[in-house]
Amino acid sequence: MFAACFDCPGGPENLYIKEVMKPDPGEGEVLVKVSASALNRADLLQRRGKYPPPKGASDILGLEASGSVAGLGPGCSGRWKIGDAVMALLSGGGQAQFVTVPEGLLMPIPKDMTFIQAAAIPEAWLTAFQLLHFVGKVQAGERVLIHAGASGVGIAAIQLVRLAKAIPIVTAGTQEKLEATTNAGAAAGFNYKNEDFSEKVLEFTQGSGVDIILDCVGASHWEKNLNCLSTDGRWIIYGLLSGGEVHGDLLARLLSKRASIHTSLLRSRDKEASIVFLPQYKERLVRAFTEEVLPYFSGGASPRLQPLVDSVYPLHAIAEAHRDMEENKNIGKIVIEIPV
Repeated sequence: MFAACFDCPGGPENLYIKEVMKPDPGEGEVLVKVSASALNRADLLQRRGKYPPPKGASDILGLEASGSVAGLGPGCSGRWKIGDAVMALLSGGGQAQFVTVPEGLLMPIPKDMTFIQAAAIPEAWLTAFQLLHFVGKVQAGERVLIHAGASGVGIAAIQLVRLAKAIPIVTAGTQEKLEATTNAGAAAGFNYKNEDFSEKVLEFTQGSGVDIILDCVGASHWEKNLNCLSTDGRWIIYGLLSGGEVHGDLLARLLSKRASIHTSLLRSRDKEASIVFLPQYKERLVRAFTEEVLPYFSGGASPRLQPLVDSVYPLHAIAEAHRDMEENKNIGKIVIEIPV
C-alpha cells in the first residue's frame, strides 16, 4: 500500500509517498480501507521529530481516518461487517491506504455524510468532547474560553459547548477566523493579536470571568488566562504552541482564585501504555461520543452539528498541506484524500 512517510525529521519537503507493507488486523482489530484522513498539529510535530508515536503505534502519520471495513481480525465481536462506512480515532497510520484499528475505537459515519467530512471528526471532536466533559465537567450556563477558536478542535468545541447549553467565547488571530467562529455559534470572539482578550472577556462577562479555558497555546497566554479565569475556574492545557516555560508568579495567582490546572494528551492514551486502563479510557470516550453526540450530525437533528473542512489535498500533495497548516492559514480541518 502507499503511505505518507519521511526518513528524517525536518520540513515539509522531507515528506514523500512510499510503498509499505499493508497491515494485518490483530486480535480484536479491524482493517479499514482509508478514503480520507485529516491533518493535525501532532503530524507536524512528529515530522519535525518532536512528537514520536506512542510505543506500539504506527510511525505513519495520521491520527484519524474515514473509510470502509476491509477485514476483521480474530476475536472481533461482530459489531462491524465488511463494507461498513466507519471513521476512527488513531494513534497513527491514518495517511495510508489501509490502517488497523481496535474495534472499540471505530464509529459509524453518520448518514448522508461524505468520507471527506467524516475524516474531519474523530481527533478534533473527540478531543473537544474529552476536554469539556471528561476533564472540564462543563455545566449548563458556564462560560468557556476557547483559544484557537477557528481550528478543528476550536470549531468542534464551540458547537459542543452550545450543545451542553454553556456559553462559548473564543480567541483567534484574524477577522476572517473570528467570523467563522461566530458562524459556528461563538457568543463572543476577540483577536488576541491586537486586543487584550482578558480585558474583553471580563467586559463581556461583566467582571465574572470564564469557568473553563481550553488552552492549546501555553506560555504566551498564561497571565491573561489567569486574569479572566473565574474563582474556582478550570484551566485545561492540551497544547503548547507558544512553548511551556512560564516566568512569573503563576502558582500564587492560581491559588488566589482557588483555580485548577488540568492537562490532557489524547494520543498517548495508547494500548501499549497500560493493558488494563488506557484502552478502556479511549473506548469509553468513543462510546460516550457515539451515544451522546454522533446523532446530532445527522439530518433533521436539532441542534445540527457540522465539521468544518477548510481544504482537501490528495495524498501526493501532503507536503503542501503541511505548509498551509504551518502558516496557520486553515479555518477548520485540512483533509487528505487517499487514492484508491
